[in-house]
Amino acid sequence: MEHPIVIDSAPFLDPSDPAFSVRSAEVEAARARSWYARTPFGIAVLRYDAMKAMILHPALRQGSHRWPEHNGCTGLWAAWWKRIMLNREGPDHARLRRLGAPAFAPRLVSDLVPRFQALADELVAGFEARGECEFMAEFAEPYAARVICALIGLDERHWRELADLTVDMGLALGVTYAREEARIDAATEAMFAFARSVVAARRAAPREDFIGTLIAASAEAGRLAEQELLDMVVLSIFGGIDTTRNQLGLAMQCFLENPAQWALLGARPELARQAVEEVMRVRPTTTWVTREAVEDFEFAGLAIPAGTTIHLFSGCAGTDPARFAPGFDITAERARHFGFGGGKHHCIGSPIARGDMTEALRLLAGRLRNLSPGDGAAFLPDSGNTGPVRLPLRFDPAG
Repeated sequence: MEHPIVIDSAPFLDPSDPAFSVRSAEVEAARARSWYARTPFGIAVLRYDAMKAMILHPALRQGSHRWPEHNGCTGLWAAWWKRIMLNREGPDHARLRRLGAPAFAPRLVSDLVPRFQALADELVAGFEARGECEFMAEFAEPYAARVICALIGLDERHWRELADLTVDMGLALGVTYAREEARIDAATEAMFAFARSVVAARRAAPREDFIGTLIAASAEAGRLAEQELLDMVVLSIFGGIDTTRNQLGLAMQCFLENPAQWALLGARPELARQAVEEVMRVRPTTTWVTREAVEDFEFAGLAIPAGTTIHLFSGCAGTDPARFAPGFDITAERARHFGFGGGKHHCIGSPIARGDMTEALRLLAGRLRNLSPGDGAAFLPDSGNTGPVRLPLRFDPAG
């Protein structure tokens, strides 16, 4: 008879430590030893096949709804976080996803592609002659924020304010949440003011765009309530800016470490969409997704009690040598990554993220030749939601 695994025998990892890295030798050693590790929050899943099974497991629900409780926070951001579609379950989650999905339809995304291209061109033109830039400030942040302005129909002059509010709201996803709660809640209140103003403007002058589609959903049977509508607009702004900015920065870091792949992308721009997928396999900005056991169950011999928090390490799973050949290759056929989550809670905004990042990388690789790192790069902790804070780049000046 096979005996259940004793959890105390598994390796221990501490993702709450600011020095912790999901890409560290410590994590690789833990993955080689076991499909899971113990953490201060529960367990972490490290291998691809285990994550693939767990992300769809019927005994698990979205687990990040407890994040404010883990930090002892009860303010405005905490209340919004618990209300949003990401952290709802069952029929309520299905209703919100059904009503929100038309706003992310491929047609609406394809309509924005010319704007993505023009915006990327404008930003690169501002620094390409110098042969250097600080990528996060000069491209990633304004690009991500102005894409969202275009998506929601807000004048692009607001991009700087929205980007700053997103940075402050994003502090809630880090280990300093409790210490920064007043700043986080002030940013959340300001973001809701933006949401209310753009919804009011679209109701006064209706048109078929992202916000118009959400407003239409508020008139349907089983409709979006007014608070749910505003919550979804705030989530779209926050998620769209924060994740795209960070993911673009991580993409450039991947290519700095793999210059031959950057040259290949410059020569073959049709690989841009596949390059996005390869980046998100090895360096997702969301380094783990969280689930919580809603009942006692057993997985791979491990007894998991109801209430257990389970972090699914998407970046670690995406480089599991049992599933992936080593290296970074934008031409390789790969198994599906988990950079956008998976199952019923997969990222509803992924079509927009894929679209705007594809156009950005296509143009950047064609214009910034012989890419190399500048001095003074700085990064967020390599766990939770991560990315560069500063990423100086050098390249051949345009001439």
